[in-house]
This record gives sequence, structure tokens and C-alpha cells, in this order.
Amino acid sequence: MIRIVPLLLCLFAVPLMAQTNFPAPVEGDVVVKNFRFKSNEVLPELRLHYRTIGKLERDAQGKAKNAVLIMHGTGGSGAQFLRPDFSERLFRAGGVLDATQYFIVLPDGIGHGKSSKPSDGKRAGFPRYGYRDMVEAQYRLLQELGVNHLRLVMGTSMGGMQSWMWGEQYPDFMDALMPLASLPGPISGRNRVWRRVIIDAIRNDPEWQQGNYKQQPQSLRTAEQMLFLMGSNPVIRQHNMPTLQRSDEVLDAYVADAFKTADANDVLYQLSASQDYDPSPSLEKIRAPLVAINSADDLINPPELQILEREIKRVPNGKAIVIPLGPDTVGHGTHTIAKVWEQHLIELLQQSERAAVR
Repeated sequence: MIRIVPLLLCLFAVPLMAQTNFPAPVEGDVVVKNFRFKSNEVLPELRLHYRTIGKLERDAQGKAKNAVLIMHGTGGSGAQFLRPDFSERLFRAGGVLDATQYFIVLPDGIGHGKSSKPSDGKRAGFPRYGYRDMVEAQYRLLQELGVNHLRLVMGTSMGGMQSWMWGEQYPDFMDALMPLASLPGPISGRNRVWRRVIIDAIRNDPEWQQGNYKQQPQSLRTAEQMLFLMGSNPVIRQHNMPTLQRSDEVLDAYVADAFKTADANDVLYQLSASQDYDPSPSLEKIRAPLVAINSADDLINPPELQILEREIKRVPNGKAIVIPLGPDTVGHGTHTIAKVWEQHLIELLQQSERAAVR
């Protein structure tokens, strides 16, 4: 049994949305009863929060024709796509994802944003979720919103990784795919190491108290410092932090701000969720045109590994693009700077439209 609870987005809660050039987002919740996770744990009520922009349209056969799914990264939420350098670029009238023409779905993944997560009360008793659970929940959410087909699936970082999974698990459900800031292979090497540093810091912290802490354990500080380290490129860091004193000031300010909202159990679960991610065995199953976008200054997905360049050859209609370091790239976070990769999205939509006509 599933219950849908819609509500209008409170603009004052998202300052970036005070003035927009696209239709107002609508916020709501879908509640899935007795959701069974791959771990075989069951949550009596799984709340899936979402934002939608625009109106759903169908063809004469009742097939959704203008729905777009955009998935966020680790620790984020669908609200991150309302920032001007993404939404005002893409969703505006005349934009590549003009919200008067498309129905845009921005979900909060399990364990993130306003969807069900450990800090809601279950703490370390929350079911162990993985990316497969998150993708299945997104599919259930779309069904309840009446979306039976997607014009486009795209995502950033974790959402990019889940885009690969969408293409494999539901190959006929979409017309096009654009994973950003991701690799189509297991979490390994340095990418696994920095995650383990955070996971181990929290789990081995006596203040964590097996998840039953009364105040945030100090290991959360280590977690936020590591996330800060991995998120940008060295050129920007050096420019913004040219001295030892300034470096400490910027880092301390970032951590202090993160402590206002971050929760150690949520972070622990979010990073642990990537353990079941590995699309590499089934890349040939992806049928829709796919364009993968990475940036050369991404510390999490460095081009030197050549994983993307090697594996994209196995995707029947796949293409890989690595954007060079430039004045507009910001490391891993380039995935949300739409002007950097917007033209590739335009070309993907044109290509997939031609493919659908054939």
C-alpha cells in the first residue's frame, strides 16, 4: 500500500528559489508500506520525498512522454538542483529542460533529505540500504506519480552511478541517460579508501555509542573534513586558501556549518550504501543512448584510471566525455555547473529523439 502526500514547496525554506524563471516546484511524499530491502529487512513505512516541476504529458497510448528523472549525490537532496547555476540554466523558458515542456522529478534518495533516514529515530536500527534499494524506491515513486516512461534519466555523483543502474535494470523505461561525475565500475581504490576512512572513524569512535549518541560524535568532524577534501580541485583550494591560517579558517568554517545539519548515522549509512554498486558486469544491457560526463579535475573519478574510457565501449549507444580543467570546472562539483556540459545534453536529447523516431 502506498500513500501520496503532496504539498507546495515553501519558497522561504529554499532561498535560491525566491525568484525563478520556471514553474514553481511542488513538494510531496510517497509512503511505501512494508518496503523490503535487499538485506531482507522491512521498514513498515518508507517515506520518499520528492519535488516535481512542470506537468506530465502522455501520448495517445497513455505513455508518459516528457518526464525527466534527476538524482542527487551522496549527502545531498533533490533541492540541490534548485540552485541557479543548474535550474536557471536548464529549467528556464527556452532552456534545454524547459519546465513548461518537461515534467521534472527530483527525488530525495533513501537516507537523504526529507526521505526516511536513520536520524528520523531508528538510528543504527535503520535498515541497511544500498544503491539497488534506492533505485527500486525511485521506480516505485515514479509509478505512484503516474510516470510509466522517462524521456531522460540523469544524475550527479551517486545519482550518476544510479543512472548506470537504471539503464541496466529498466533498459526500456527511458529514451536517454546522462550520468555525471561517476564511473561504471565497483567502488575501489582511492574511492573506497576515503569512504572507509569516514566509515571507520565513525564506527570506531567511542562517542558514536553504536549509533545511540546524544550529541554528534567528534568523528563527524573527520567525515566532513574528508568530504571537503574530495569535493573540489587543488587550483580552487589554493586560490581560496593561500596561507596556512586561511586554510584552517576555511576548513573550520566549512565543518562548523556542516555540523548544524549533518548527522553521523546518516553519513555512515550514506557512504556504506555504495558497497553494492557495480554496473560493470551488465553494461551491454543498456539500450538507450547514453552520454557520460566527467571532469578531468575530479579527485573522486580521475581520468588517469581510464575506467570510463574503457567501459563505455561496452555500452551499445554510449559516449564518454571528459571535460578538461578550466575556469568553470570546480572538481567533482562540476556535475552541477550546467553551463559546462549543457551542449552535450542538448546533443543527447536530439540524438535520442532521432533514435525514437526510427
